[in-house]
Amino acid sequence: MTTPTPSPTTFPPHPGRLPEPGPARSRRRLAAGVVAVLLVVVGAAAAVRWTRGGDTDPLAGRPRVTDDRAGLSYAVPEGWKHDAAKDKGLIGAFSSQISKVAPAGAEEAGATVLAGPAGRTVPRADLGRMTESAARSNAEFFFPGRAATLEESHDTVLDGRPAHTAVLNVEGDEGSARLAMTVVTVPGERTSFLLGLSTGTVDPAVAADIEAVLADATVG
Repeated sequence: MTTPTPSPTTFPPHPGRLPEPGPARSRRRLAAGVVAVLLVVVGAAAAVRWTRGGDTDPLAGRPRVTDDRAGLSYAVPEGWKHDAAKDKGLIGAFSSQISKVAPAGAEEAGATVLAGPAGRTVPRADLGRMTESAARSNAEFFFPGRAATLEESHDTVLDGRPAHTAVLNVEGDEGSARLAMTVVTVPGERTSFLLGLSTGTVDPAVAADIEAVLADATVG
């Protein structure tokens, strides 16, 4: 299968927002709207620029996407592609994306990393719970009706700022998928996210690319 493209008719009404803190029961209900998308064509805020990290950085020297709307910059691994023109057509929850360039004959697999703003700042104590809820909501959004298992969930620091990463494995009759989501606090009292999706046969190299992009992102 190819990387999923959401159907506009399935979206709840609020794009890319993290649930507000509150009682546990309220959090569960609010999480359902995290990945909601409006039918809005956003202006492209992303541009590619070149940069170079340290010599041991697997993404050193790779081009980067600078996403002003999300307040993030992230690398484009070898074999991946960023198309700024396609960013203009993204639905409102997302502001930029990169996609794995599939080799000939690999139509059943796909991989994408998307970025976007997630809303207000989340207290660090709540960041893990909110990220897991957001990841599960995205899994339901992109792969409706399929069981999602939390593989890992851990606090991290992204470019010196509090962040959290959750990884889900999604199973179903149509095959397996993997979802990795990092939520980070960015300037302006708000949060943003990077969301990595891969479908089809598990490819360790693709999983490593997504992990590296999420870990290597910078803020601002």
